[in-house]
Amino acid sequence: MAYLCLAAAMAIVGSSVVVGKLIVESFPVLLGSGLTSAVAATVLVPLLLVRERGVPAVAPRDLGILAFQAFTGSFLWRILLFYGLIFTTAAESGIITSTTPAAVGALSFLLLRERLSWNTIAGIGLAVLGVLAINWVGAADAQRGSNPLLGTLLIFGSVLGEASFTICGKAVSGRVGPLTISAAVTVFSLLMFLPFSIYQAVGFDFSSVSFRGWASLVYFGVILNVVAFLLWFQGVSRVPASTAGVFTGVLPVSAVALSYVVLGEPFLWSHLIGGACVVLGIVLIARRGSEVAERPPAPSERGRVG
Repeated sequence: MAYLCLAAAMAIVGSSVVVGKLIVESFPVLLGSGLTSAVAATVLVPLLLVRERGVPAVAPRDLGILAFQAFTGSFLWRILLFYGLIFTTAAESGIITSTTPAAVGALSFLLLRERLSWNTIAGIGLAVLGVLAINWVGAADAQRGSNPLLGTLLIFGSVLGEASFTICGKAVSGRVGPLTISAAVTVFSLLMFLPFSIYQAVGFDFSSVSFRGWASLVYFGVILNVVAFLLWFQGVSRVPASTAGVFTGVLPVSAVALSYVVLGEPFLWSHLIGGACVVLGIVLIARRGSEVAERPPAPSERGRVG
């Protein structure tokens, strides 16, 4: 059951690029981003209030960290992801977004001075190689979008935003619960999007949006931000972290498969080569997680946040 929860969560996360593609076809980027945050907030906030029996107490310093998390991991992440999807395909975007574990490892080394194992270094290298393969092997293909290189850079920027979100989460994970983090980040991101969303909403013809567009908006807000979150934490609470890490390899598979089935995007060999490199990199990084999880914490590490 834990494996099914983890696989389902990553399959849902992989669908984010496909659903995001449908959203940017129906709404302006900032308006669509704000609306997805609003939908998520209408579910997460009541859920938090019921589960915690009120508003949980959060220290001002932690609120500041959560606000920064919202800025990098939600506000910038959605803007870069949605604009990137305008210029490149959902299949390639899904493979690029799945390099997040490698980006987390690199930022952990650069910002937190965490020591990198050879497994992690090799995993980061394979993830980078996968992204390069997509652009080099498929460079001559005209079906990769209007500006695939710009799209790749924007999508990779969203990966860095998501990785920054994860790094910042280490600072509050010992003091703030995961549901509180998710709800707070959603509310903060909604406030950030609000003025831009209102600006783009003025004069926008909402009646022109099809049922598919509205359904994509609700799916992104509810299924991606709530259901995937609950499934992931349900699964990760029952298995070692290293095992959960391996299931992130489902993400690019889900993204590419759904882009073919739902959007009718063409199959390219560059997708297969790049995706294989990324999945192998994820597995190598997860093996490093297994070594860390199995090592007993030193006395100085017990009770340490992150």
